[in-house]
Amino acid sequence: MATLKLNQKLKRIEIQKFELDNDIVFNYFDNLPANERDDKLIRALYIGVLALMEDRISAFLSKTSNELGTELESLKMIFEMKKELFYKSTIKGTLAEDEIAEFLNEYFIGKKMNDRALLTGNAAGELPRNKTGDIICRINGDEGIKIAVECKFDKSIKLGTIDSKDLFIRKTDTAWSQLIEANANRNSKVSLIVFDRSLVDNSILKYCENVGYIPEIGFIAIIDSQKGDYNNLIIAYMLARDIAINARNVELDKDILGVLVTRIIKDINEIRSIKALVERNIDTNHEILKQIEKSMLLMEFNQKYLNQFLETGTLTKKDLLDFYMGDDVKGQFKLIEKDIISL
Repeated sequence: MATLKLNQKLKRIEIQKFELDNDIVFNYFDNLPANERDDKLIRALYIGVLALMEDRISAFLSKTSNELGTELESLKMIFEMKKELFYKSTIKGTLAEDEIAEFLNEYFIGKKMNDRALLTGNAAGELPRNKTGDIICRINGDEGIKIAVECKFDKSIKLGTIDSKDLFIRKTDTAWSQLIEANANRNSKVSLIVFDRSLVDNSILKYCENVGYIPEIGFIAIIDSQKGDYNNLIIAYMLARDIAINARNVELDKDILGVLVTRIIKDINEIRSIKALVERNIDTNHEILKQIEKSMLLMEFNQKYLNQFLETGTLTKKDLLDFYMGDDVKGQFKLIEKDIISL
């Protein structure tokens, strides 16, 4: 019986009993809350169908049909496809805004917060014909307490400090100008600008590698969308949220606030640097273990054929082929490699 059937009347796909033995897929769904898995499965299926509709991708898959290379090459193809889609200038801005708004709303729901991220789309704000401020976050559902989020996946945007601004040249967008403009245009308490690590100017990276705070101007968050890492966005948002909530009732000393936030961000960046070092160490140790296991398997494999040769004085053509190909070693190493990766 076929696993997949098409219901032509209802225009639906019907899937019978279905199981999939794949570590990557299992680990992804295992890390999701149970109530999100069905929705993510439908989205994964939809994205996969879109990918298969591309002639270039279909041709690519047909060329990598050998059992050993298919999984690795397919993963590479998916990454390249996502990167290609992301870098298309016509859609990368919209993609960024949609993904960030969706991520924030999922975070709010997961943390049982009453905040809401709303896309402003093409709607102008307080300033005539001005659309700066891609997302408005209403804190606890209060329209009077808002954080304006500007998404700038654009390498041409520089930091733009006040002392570097030349009033006599043509106006260009900078991180400073976009933060100030978003705040004014969306009438928000605090503004936040988001950059992607693969599309950010060096002047901004020199100022902050992860999260930055410009006193009286706003926050900078640098995410890595290709790796799905939005942690810096959450850190910057929660800091901005605290300021936005307390700005109503407390007369803040901005100098002291600047010192406090700068120190918090410094400590956060140090922790993230330590985490990165630990992760690199883990990866390195995994590779060392793999090389040790490979060497041990090869010694045992070579010893087996050496003993056979010493006992019989010869090797058959089949023995020589098996020795050359080493398929037994490859199969054994695959099992060992899985155990090493799971450490």
